[in-house]
Amino acid sequence: MAYQYDPENIFAKILRGEIPNQTVLETEHSLAFRDIHPQAPVHVLVIPKGAYVCYDHFAQAASDAEIVDFNRAIGEVCKREGLEAGGFRLISNAGEAGVQEVPHLHVHILAGRPLGRMLQKA
Repeated sequence: MAYQYDPENIFAKILRGEIPNQTVLETEHSLAFRDIHPQAPVHVLVIPKGAYVCYDHFAQAASDAEIVDFNRAIGEVCKREGLEAGGFRLISNAGEAGVQEVPHLHVHILAGRPLGRMLQKA
């Protein structure tokens, strides 16, 4: 599958400093920031700094350093937010059927209240 990255997506603009964010963590290859429309008391987005559309694109095309950094950044955010004991949900949507709204890989870290079942039978 050929991935078409849109350099004008909101996360690309955040990475370029065109849109402000509430940074939680920044590393060499990743940025974590608070969601502007939180769905839980803790709602942090983690994105790679590289131009990756979704997780499978990232897993196939990113360098080993980017992959390690991104995953370690997720772990560090969970540690800083104190999420190890209470639990959390990690979500990454991909494509239209996955309801991905921004075509830049991002994971949502949600916590701070019971989140209910992830999916219901249709």
